[in-house]
Amino acid sequence: MIEIRLTDANQWKAFIIPYKFALDKLTIMINHINQEAAALYDYNPIEHIKSRLKSPESILNKLERKGLPVTFQSVTNDLFDIVGIRIICSFVSDIYDLYELLRKRQDLKIVECKDYIRNPKPNGYQSLHLIVQIPVTLASETKQVYAEIQLRTMGMDFWASLEHKIFYKYNRDIPDRLKRELRDAADMTVKLDEKMKAISDEIGRIESPYAQLTNRAQLQT
Repeated sequence: MIEIRLTDANQWKAFIIPYKFALDKLTIMINHINQEAAALYDYNPIEHIKSRLKSPESILNKLERKGLPVTFQSVTNDLFDIVGIRIICSFVSDIYDLYELLRKRQDLKIVECKDYIRNPKPNGYQSLHLIVQIPVTLASETKQVYAEIQLRTMGMDFWASLEHKIFYKYNRDIPDRLKRELRDAADMTVKLDEKMKAISDEIGRIESPYAQLTNRAQLQT
């Protein structure tokens, strides 16, 4: 197994290329899904997309935290979030409809799903986490690359961003009072998402375009 050397730039470039291509491919895929919904139904349920590729320093730090060997083989086999895509949706229903569309695609495989929306973390955190494999074709071979996809509403994303800032401001030791405040804010976020969806339904968007696309795909299978 090849040991990772942070100073070897060429070594890193060769290793990271499939991950960069996977990030590009996923971003295009998600944008195409959103463009199809906009073209066919005049609706944009994806508010925006955030993406990132872990830096070499971040990769090495995670290997050390997890007590894993500092090798490229370990990165390939044990780290599934080198590529990260965060999709911010309008409503919770859009999240699950998008999940169904991704689940049915032939060019992507969902290998793990953690539902922190129906089962929030104790601190109130909510999101749908997917670990996927996506094929990347290189000059010499086709690789199956792991990536993490997170799906949230705007309220969930704002809450998570605030919690993250507080988490590091207090060096991971958040005071109990703030923990309670964050938990209350998470509960209010749920109610706000539900209220906004009810308003949207009342003005005519009874069924999201993702649901229509999903139903169409089911008829074709």
